[in-house]
Amino acid sequence: MTTDGILINGIKKEFGNLSYNTDGTLNRKHISEVAFGNPEKLKALDAMVHPRVAENYTQWVGEQSNPYVIKEAALLFEAGSYKSLDKIIVVSAPEHLRVKRVVARDNRTEQMVKDIISNQMPDPEKISKADFVVMNDESQLVIPQVLHLHKIFLTS
Repeated sequence: MTTDGILINGIKKEFGNLSYNTDGTLNRKHISEVAFGNPEKLKALDAMVHPRVAENYTQWVGEQSNPYVIKEAALLFEAGSYKSLDKIIVVSAPEHLRVKRVVARDNRTEQMVKDIISNQMPDPEKISKADFVVMNDESQLVIPQVLHLHKIFLTS
């Protein structure tokens, strides 16, 4: 969204010049406020972003020589990109923790974060579609869970 000229132009056209800060960085707050308050705008954003990201990802994967690659995507199921993957890992945390973390990280209001989450598939549904689940709920350490998956992927 900051290096693809076609995507940048489309976002500016759809969301206005306020979509980018003067230094060229994405104005995530502006785009979120517009998109998550208007289903049509959200749909337009998804229609612009998802195909360009998929194209970039496919190119990037082709350049890799590692035993495996990991694709991170908040909307993995919603965008349909899970269909091309060998295995699915869902990182799960209770909604109250996700809200708290995003509010602290992104300087968004609690309602803004809840609006974003409401456009995502519920965790129980994601988990039912997953091959592996990493719990990020502060009851277990995350790194040992990830290292366990790493060993599985290296031997499969």
